[in-house]
Amino acid sequence: MNNATDWIDPELIAAGKLLQSRGLVAPDRTRASLSEVRAATDRIGAFLGEGSVPLERERDLMLPGPHGQVPCRLYLPDGAENPPLIIYAHGGGFVQGSLPSWDAMLRELVRQSGVAALSVDYRLSPEHRFPVAFDEMVTMVRLAAREGSGLGIDPTRLAIGGDSAGANLALAAALASRDAGERGLGLMLLIYGCFSTDTESPSWQRFGQGAGLSQTQMRWIWETYLERPDQRNDWRAVPILADLARLPSAHLIVGSLDPLRDDSHLLASRLEQAGVPCELAVYDGLNHGFIRYGRLIGAARRAVGDCAAALRKALVTRRSG
Repeated sequence: MNNATDWIDPELIAAGKLLQSRGLVAPDRTRASLSEVRAATDRIGAFLGEGSVPLERERDLMLPGPHGQVPCRLYLPDGAENPPLIIYAHGGGFVQGSLPSWDAMLRELVRQSGVAALSVDYRLSPEHRFPVAFDEMVTMVRLAAREGSGLGIDPTRLAIGGDSAGANLALAAALASRDAGERGLGLMLLIYGCFSTDTESPSWQRFGQGAGLSQTQMRWIWETYLERPDQRNDWRAVPILADLARLPSAHLIVGSLDPLRDDSHLLASRLEQAGVPCELAVYDGLNHGFIRYGRLIGAARRAVGDCAAALRKALVTRRSG
C-alpha cells in the first residue's frame, strides 16, 4: 500500500491548521533550545485543554522518590469511595511534557472510567538521564500499593499507563513490579508507546519522514535519554527486550499514521506469545500524539472513551472482595 492511499482524518487536518493559525507549532527538538521546546509543548497543551472542568477532588502532591521529591497530580472521580487508581506517565520523548498539559485528557479518563489517576511529573532528560524517570515510576507504583489508602484510593486495584515515552516507562515499571513479586497491577494502558529503539521499521519509513515525530527526532530522543549506547540493551530502557510473561493484561492504542505503529503491533504479538491478555486498537487516520486532541477530533474522544472502558472493565467491574 503506498502513501497515496493512507486516509487522514479530516478533523486531524483541521486541527493542524487551527494550531498553525494560532502560532502553536512545536519547534524541532533536535535544533531548538530545550526551554523553547518545553514552552511550546506547554502552550499547545494549554490550548488543547481549554474549557476542561476540574474534578471536585484533584490535588497536587509531592511524593518521596529515589532522586528527591516527585511532583504528582491526583485526580479522584467525583462521588467514588476508595476508587481504583492508574499511575500515569505523560509523553514528550523523555525531554518535555508537564502535568497541566495532560489535565484535560486525564480528567476525561477519570470521569468516564471511575478510576482515579496519579499523573507523575517524572524528571526529564537530558538533565536527568536514564534510569531516573524509570526509577521514579517504579517507586510511585510501590508507594500507591503501600500507602494508597492514605491517598483515598484502593491500593489493591491499580493500573499503570502512559503515552509515547510514558508508555515505555509504564511497561518497564510493570516489568519491575512483576520481578519484585508485587501483585497490585491489573492493567497496562499503553498509548502509542516507543517500546524498541528501531527507527527503520516499515511504519517508520512510511510515516517518520515529515513533520511530527520523525526518524531523526526519535534517534535524537534516544541519544538524549540514554547515558551510554550500551543501554540500548537494557530492558528498563527498551522494555520489549524483556521476558513479557506474567504481566498484567494490556490495552494498547495507536494511530494508523503513527511511525511507532509497528512498535505497538510487535509488542501486542509478543504479549500474546507470552500468554498475556492484550487488546490493540488502531485508530484510522490519526498520527502520533492524538490522545490529547479530544476537543478537536472526535476519534480522539472515542479513544479516551475506549481507554476508560478498558480501565473500568479491568478494575471497577471486577471489584476485589
